[in-house]
Amino acid sequence: MTARMSTVAFEGAEARQVDVQVQITGTQQGNNLAIVGLPDKAVSESRDRVQAAFSAMGFMLPFKRTIVNLAPADLPKEGAHFDLPIALTLMAAMGILPEDAIAEWSAIGELSLDGSITRVPGALSAAIRASAQGIGLICPEENGPEAAWAGDLPILAPNNLVQIINHFRGQQILSRPQPGELLEKSQTIDIRDVRGQETAKRALEVAAAGGHNMLMVGPPGSGKSMLAARLAGLLPPLTSQELLDVSMIHSVAGLLNRGQISRERPFRDPHHSASMAAMVGGGAKAKPGEASLAHRGVLFLDELPEFTAQVLDSLRQPLETGEISVARANAHITYPARFQLIAAMNPCRCGTAGANGVACQRGERCAINYQARISGPFMDRMDIQIDVPAVTPADLALPPAKEGTADIAQRVERAREIQLDRNGGMTNTELPQARLEHVAEPSYDGRKLLIQAAETLDLTARGYHRILRLARTLADLAESESIHRLHIAEALSLRRARKGLKSSQSSSRARTF
Repeated sequence: MTARMSTVAFEGAEARQVDVQVQITGTQQGNNLAIVGLPDKAVSESRDRVQAAFSAMGFMLPFKRTIVNLAPADLPKEGAHFDLPIALTLMAAMGILPEDAIAEWSAIGELSLDGSITRVPGALSAAIRASAQGIGLICPEENGPEAAWAGDLPILAPNNLVQIINHFRGQQILSRPQPGELLEKSQTIDIRDVRGQETAKRALEVAAAGGHNMLMVGPPGSGKSMLAARLAGLLPPLTSQELLDVSMIHSVAGLLNRGQISRERPFRDPHHSASMAAMVGGGAKAKPGEASLAHRGVLFLDELPEFTAQVLDSLRQPLETGEISVARANAHITYPARFQLIAAMNPCRCGTAGANGVACQRGERCAINYQARISGPFMDRMDIQIDVPAVTPADLALPPAKEGTADIAQRVERAREIQLDRNGGMTNTELPQARLEHVAEPSYDGRKLLIQAAETLDLTARGYHRILRLARTLADLAESESIHRLHIAEALSLRRARKGLKSSQSSSRARTF
């Protein structure tokens, strides 16, 4: 007796079809259930969970040789979500369910020992794959609202195996679950809370408008973390396609609670002790890392030099390509990771260098050694590099700023609309270099200033083009079709370009053009 149905295996944020095949031979060998097809430990243990769930319902596995094949055999199978499709295919092979009842369904779900079906990650990706195949999805009840976001496909979300048996026998009707709650942008914190720091606020606006990477350098308590936390409120909400892409990643990571998805862009702020696997993904289960979880949103790295050099340099590839490729012994997995990097750091190890005119007690070498932990190629990818000076008592006594997050967000959204229309749906940071030279052609005076700055500041080719991208964003904020000298000058002032990252001397030099 044979039976089969579909399920999925996850590769990055994508779901790949897997065919579950069960054959019960006529050989009398005792209760012998084998699972083949490159299963991991969790999949191999499905045998015991399925047997216990069957026993709880009063069923016994056949007293015959039973083989469960997960095809294709060369695709690694990971996770407990194979429990439910294995159990359903076994019941079809045993005659408990009609074989044709499960032919047009895919299934995911983990079984408890009492036969109940528990929540698993990846329901949205599995539903999208089932929809592409033209079949329905059977998933745990808790995953139903999440899977329902995949579109108009049949979905069954039982709480236990008894419910699904009764449904296919016509003794119970399982209704299609409704999609979970769609959360709009929440306005919980306002940029008005940041006193002073007008230059940093302007830089934050420019970063939000063009999706630029940004580094803030300043002593402790100057407001770097407060500014970074308020960036999410300045960014426009996710588009429908971006919402789907982000939700698929969070679904595979198991972060969608009761199917709730949000139009607010992700904001991830990992601790500086994060490992490379935690940052870029991978590990034993090949889960998305912080960089992928920040896809289409913000990745904030506080205390930047405290991250290991390997972790920081692992971000160089996604900063350029928008994706992360993880090579493993038995698989090659690619995660989407087009995020906006915001970083903050102290000027030196003790944090006092340049604060209120106070020199570091350890001398200039303290700042040089501390900032040298960040490689030059990584620093070259930071479009905006600004100093955030210490807040003075006079700044704290100032009344709240007239402009709040909502006011700045309107200008940011307008600038985004301009560049998306002009660039074919891409921000200025995503624009290929060939098209950048076409849409970011500066005026004669602007080009003359840029060339002079490139020679004086010893800009790399990447730094040169990042200045152009920054100037294009500044022109978009001003709703100017052309890039003028003023835009180039402001772009240069926002890029903390200096050798050795020594602060005041080169900072004033970059602002003398």
